[in-house]
This record gives sequence, structure tokens and C-alpha cells, in this order.
Amino acid sequence: MAKKKQTPQEETAETVETPEAAVEAEAVNPWEEKYNQEHDAHLRLAAEYDNFRKRTIKEKELSYANGKSDAVEKLLPIYDNLERALNQPCEDAAYKKGIEMTMNELVKIFTSLGVEIYGNVGEAFDPEIHNAVMHIDDETLEENVIQQVFQKGFKLGDKIVRFAMVQVAN
Repeated sequence: MAKKKQTPQEETAETVETPEAAVEAEAVNPWEEKYNQEHDAHLRLAAEYDNFRKRTIKEKELSYANGKSDAVEKLLPIYDNLERALNQPCEDAAYKKGIEMTMNELVKIFTSLGVEIYGNVGEAFDPEIHNAVMHIDDETLEENVIQQVFQKGFKLGDKIVRFAMVQVAN
């Protein structure tokens, strides 16, 4: 195909802009475009900072809760030993009274920290918070009832610090 040669009048007709095209060219101002880009970048930076702030607050709360649960976990052997001492027969009343006072103070400290002590005889067995290490068949007891507690369970808020070690009936 042969290309048709344009006359000079046709060439100028194609390159001349109409008034509407000139208005559109003015609408896309390079300064306005740069302002919009900078504004978007600023908004993104502000959003990133807000997310960072929220994330650090959440991490700080979690680290405090984890530290508290670790401290409670370190005190559990003391609780267990005091409980064993209270269950032993003792002829010295003052000695037994001292152990009881120490145990009451430890329980008071646990309570003030928000620790819940659970796992009592007669409670319903819940596999989410109890660890059944033994099972007995006893027709006098209801089904899935804790018959004996070997170790109390401790819960801090929703977090289980230690599962209760129990014997379950039926």
C-alpha cells in the first residue's frame, strides 16, 4: 500500500489543538500531581506509624503477661510443698500455724496477681484445664467427676499456667 502524501494544510489541521484539549492539558498540572503523590506518601507513613504503635503496645502487654505467668510458674513448687506440709500430721501446733499462715499469704499473693487456683474433688472433669492421670470405676460417683486431686491447677486470665492433675471417676 502506498502512503498518501499530506498537504501542508492537512498537517497543520492535525497538530492544532482544540480548546477542549488545552483545558485537559491544564487540568493535569505537574505540581498538583506531585502534591497528590506526596500527600499519599504522607498518609501511608502515618498509617504505618499507627500500626507500629499498636503492635508495640500489644507486644508490651503480652511480654508483661508472659513474665507474670513465668514468675507464678516458678512459685508453684513452693505452693506444692506447703500443701504437702499442711496435709502431714504434726504435733507442734505453732509449727502448723506458721505453715498455714505462709500458705494463706502465698494464696493471697496469687489472688492479687489474678491467678485462679482450680481442681477440687467433686468438680466436673474438663479436658481443657484438667490432666487425667488415673481413672477409676465407682458406681457411687457420677460420670466424669474428679475423685482425687494430685496437683492443683493454676490459670492466669485465659492462660493455663499449670493443668490440674486429677483422678477421674467413671
